[in-house]
Amino acid sequence: MELRHLRYFVMVAEERHFTRAAARLNMQQPPLSQQIRALEEELGFELFKRHPKGVDLTAGGQVFLQEAQDILARVKEGSLKASRAAHGIEGQLGVGFTSSAAAHPLIPRIIRAYRERFPGVAVMLKEGSAQQLTEAAIEGSVDVGILRAPVGRHQSIEFHRLLNEEMLLTLPVGHRLLAGRDTGNGAPSISLNDLADEQFILVRRPGAPGMYANLIKACQNAGFNPKIAFEVERMLTNVSLVAAGAGISIVPASMKDVHKESVVYCPIVDAKPRLHAPITLVCRSFNQLPPLQNFIGLSRELSGRRHRR
Repeated sequence: MELRHLRYFVMVAEERHFTRAAARLNMQQPPLSQQIRALEEELGFELFKRHPKGVDLTAGGQVFLQEAQDILARVKEGSLKASRAAHGIEGQLGVGFTSSAAAHPLIPRIIRAYRERFPGVAVMLKEGSAQQLTEAAIEGSVDVGILRAPVGRHQSIEFHRLLNEEMLLTLPVGHRLLAGRDTGNGAPSISLNDLADEQFILVRRPGAPGMYANLIKACQNAGFNPKIAFEVERMLTNVSLVAAGAGISIVPASMKDVHKESVVYCPIVDAKPRLHAPITLVCRSFNQLPPLQNFIGLSRELSGRRHRR
């Protein structure tokens, strides 16, 4: 018994006439009659009682009609669900993010746009460090991580750079480097060379190794090793400690509204290499399900980057 046999039977039952049913099925009447006869032989009972004006359902045919209609409806529903899943319209997506990446306005815009475009996909959010999210992507406990600089390399993952933004020096209000400088119409630019005697507050290496390493290298190229006062887990903590006067820090420009009453964000000059904060997606490089593919595509669309780098 095949699905087509059920469709033939249901059509004849609806029309109560073989010729009309054959016309709706776009086939000849004799082959349709043969298929119904074969179905009746397989079932072991008659489905229809034939008469000059058409056919009527037997008692067994009436029961079988309901079952056949239910089966066809479930097949149709299953096909629709499978199609929606195959196109990423339904399913689920695990998204991890670092706090500093989430501070950039692009990230909430991507997540909101994804929810609106694919409302049938359940989005599960998880915060973590760059290293934690990279390991989660390798293990498959998240589908995609949104972080700053890539953490290491692994054959099972790939990175998608969405953008680069400027890193800014973060100073507490009243800092000596701000003395005599007008901060009313924009913060002054500060040379990296002026920071040799400062106490730095940085995100520890496992959390943001790429940006950490770039800063250390830039300071060394400027002729000094930075003095590390504190290493913290998250960049938001950096700014809070700077606001408390515990030291200075360097953070992505998208964080410049955090504690802005007590912190001044200044451009840095003379840094080699230049200090940039990327936003990067990390995900598995194989068996990417449609919801993930759609998320990557939408992220690139909204960031203006169409190709992987």
